[in-house]
Amino acid sequence: MGKNEMKIFSCNSNRTLAEDIARRLGMNLASSEVTKFKDEEIAVRLNESVRGVDVFIVQSTCKPANNNLMELILMVDAAKRASASSITAVMPYFGYARQDRKVEPRVPISAKVVANLIQASGISRLLTMDLHADQIQGFFDVPVDNLFASPLVIDYIKSMNITDMTIVSPDSGGVDRARFIAKRLDAGLAIIDKRRPKANVCEVMNVIGEVSGRNCVMIDDIVDTGGSISGGAKALKEFGAKDVYCIATHPVLSGNAFDNLGKAGFREIIFSDTIPVDESKKLDNMTILPTAPLFAEAIKRIFNGESVSSLFI
Repeated sequence: MGKNEMKIFSCNSNRTLAEDIARRLGMNLASSEVTKFKDEEIAVRLNESVRGVDVFIVQSTCKPANNNLMELILMVDAAKRASASSITAVMPYFGYARQDRKVEPRVPISAKVVANLIQASGISRLLTMDLHADQIQGFFDVPVDNLFASPLVIDYIKSMNITDMTIVSPDSGGVDRARFIAKRLDAGLAIIDKRRPKANVCEVMNVIGEVSGRNCVMIDDIVDTGGSISGGAKALKEFGAKDVYCIATHPVLSGNAFDNLGKAGFREIIFSDTIPVDESKKLDNMTILPTAPLFAEAIKRIFNGESVSSLFI
């Protein structure tokens, strides 16, 4: 029996990334339509046969998260009902990932609910990047490949030729990521100890590690309102840091994020393209790193039944 055909579809959240992934695989995006009725109900149609095809659907569940999630679920169902051989949800950014546990009584574990919805729609596999909480992989009963943006970040930092460099974790939760990158770059390591009195409000308390006279590179997975990482930059400056850089995988950038980042005094702000950044608001010192090379390689290996683990450096 011959090898199945592969087709890559895209919903609406990040079509540019989907096109880049397809191009790197020597393909065009498969034709589909994702529209809305007058009452805001979402309508999905696949314009090509997928019978016996290995289908990959690219969709970040970023803002508007609920619409983008519903687009993905409906396209998965459309492919399943059209007799696709397998369906891989390619979610560069997995929305709701920060709601991964009960932090107080009588609240949902929203990331688990989202995992249930996506799995129930009929996926065979999930491919994502830098999940906010690793345990979300266990919310699924299908294989989950969680790519790391670290290779892209490390290569880019090397190209910057920064001297006297310290990698900084903006909170205790990101220490492992920062330590891994600092080790690969033979750089110093520092941690910002902070207290968060309420959601999206951050009060920086202390900096652990040597940052005086150092060029500091803050590493995070998500920048939402930018308040936390901007406050961290100001604290580093107060502790004597020279230039401060910001690097994060997922530019959620909600609320007054652009204003916060613009006032923080970063030498450079580096994001990946897992979430599209509004070009009209993009800051002059903002750089976007393409993730398509990693996703394209992972998709090729999944399609060919090869190991993906070597991408998880």
